[in-house]
Amino acid sequence: MKLNGLILTLPNELKVLIGAFVIVLSIGFYTGLLFVGETSSANPNGIEEQYLGNENDEDAEVMHFKKSDQEMLTLVHNHILSMSIIFFLLGILVAITKLNKKLKLFLMIEPFLSVLLTFGGLYLLWCGHLWMKYIVMISGILMTLTFTLSAFIVLKQLLQNNK
Repeated sequence: MKLNGLILTLPNELKVLIGAFVIVLSIGFYTGLLFVGETSSANPNGIEEQYLGNENDEDAEVMHFKKSDQEMLTLVHNHILSMSIIFFLLGILVAITKLNKKLKLFLMIEPFLSVLLTFGGLYLLWCGHLWMKYIVMISGILMTLTFTLSAFIVLKQLLQNNK
């Protein structure tokens, strides 16, 4: 079965369904990023404070306490499961786009690595490996860029006519 470019030949009803899915998925994804920005100041030290607390900082504007075992396991579990489903579905859509094979493979596989590094990194940060905050930040940025590019490519190709 030839997958490369299959998205261009889909019936309009299916294209509309896929387009609606990718748009709503993107709204959910970027809303999550807004939440991250609000809770961690979107910087390595903010990430550290969010999970390890800042109760020793008397000048802190907002007091944060170290997350409990249960909170961390719930966060890591929920995010790894949900993000893997999100990127699996988006990866299937990328698989049927007309795209260079290497770029397509990168867009399909990289998010899974970023999910593991981001949320596994948060757990390791919480365990005391403070340098992981940089890995979390970099992998989170890469995951966001990959999501954005994948969603853009799918939406753009949905709007193209089969030639």
